[in-house]
Amino acid sequence: MMRIFLLQRFSAIALLVFLTLHMIVLHYPPFHIDFDNVLERLENPVWKAIDIAFLFVVLVHALTGVYMVITDLDRLARYRGLITWISVAVGAAAFVYGTQTILAFQAP
Repeated sequence: MMRIFLLQRFSAIALLVFLTLHMIVLHYPPFHIDFDNVLERLENPVWKAIDIAFLFVVLVHALTGVYMVITDLDRLARYRGLITWISVAVGAAAFVYGTQTILAFQAP
């Protein structure tokens, strides 16, 4: 349980970095964001890697948080193993789907 607690905290720190970068690049001048700019930015493999890493950190943070809340309930604590595998499966499926979506962006 302590490892999950630490994973939650480390992912929170990483989210602060990614969210700050996201807000600066997408929402503050002199940047103007529209679909053409998104396509242009995603032509760069570094930005694709950043977005995939951001996706991974969001999923880790969200799923560990939900896992900890669910397993704190006494009635559900005995299903901890099942909940772990469900969380891993949902996270893996969401990561694959999100990564495919990011990689699919190509300039026309």
